Amino acid sequence: MPKGEPDETGLPLSLQMAWGLRERPSKGPRPTLTLPKIVDAAVALAAGEGMDAVSMGRVAKELGVSTMSLYRYVTAKEELYILMSEAGVGTPPPLPPEAEGWDWRTLLTDWAYAQRTLLMTKPWILRIPLAAPPASPNQLAWMERGLASMAGTVLAEGEKLSAIILIGGLVRNEATMAADMMDAIIKGGLPPDQVMGRYVNSLRLLTAPDTHPALTRLLSSDAFTGAGEPDFQFRFGLDRILDGLARLIAEREAREAPPSA
Repeated sequence: MPKGEPDETGLPLSLQMAWGLRERPSKGPRPTLTLPKIVDAAVALAAGEGMDAVSMGRVAKELGVSTMSLYRYVTAKEELYILMSEAGVGTPPPLPPEAEGWDWRTLLTDWAYAQRTLLMTKPWILRIPLAAPPASPNQLAWMERGLASMAGTVLAEGEKLSAIILIGGLVRNEATMAADMMDAIIKGGLPPDQVMGRYVNSLRLLTAPDTHPALTRLLSSDAFTGAGEPDFQFRFGLDRILDGLARLIAEREAREAPPSA
């Protein structure tokens, strides 16, 4: 069987290792490496220098071993990516004690914000290529929590899946834009407020009420100043998604309710 190919479990080697279904062969000399050490070194590189710094050769150098020794544990960089993502996302944070009384909307909001916090603090995860649907233990734990948030609703299972995909897309999009902006700010060498100030000034020079009336109204507001809610844009998008789900749930409950006597 070619390296990295699925076996009878249907899982590629990287996922077998993530689930603890495949261990390193016991034959040969006592290993100086372990898979967690390799993943930790790769994660440290990604967190410190970005995903572009992660290669099998560079990870081996950080560990003080030969590149070929890494291939006894991972067969390709793509497998290392999966294990890095698994380590990076971790398990979802536990719900607070008061969550027992939360409704589906509050549970989904907490789930969305937890994902947002994760990706904002570990933006390197966003740079890992998406090669397949989530299938590692921690990824499925996040998926389980999102789906479980709607367990008490009348939504069909496919609708619950669509809901978490939609919310997850919103989270990932905002976190990616924030990471891109931060990269640009670092390269430009200016503080974030100065970057935004220059952008707003440029827009004011390029627009006028007669040619861009909508943009003029926008520039006259506090949308770019940060005077409003810090995460207004994210909250606005999330609330609109949840509003749509709430309406769907209410309409379906009304249709399925037994007729009054």
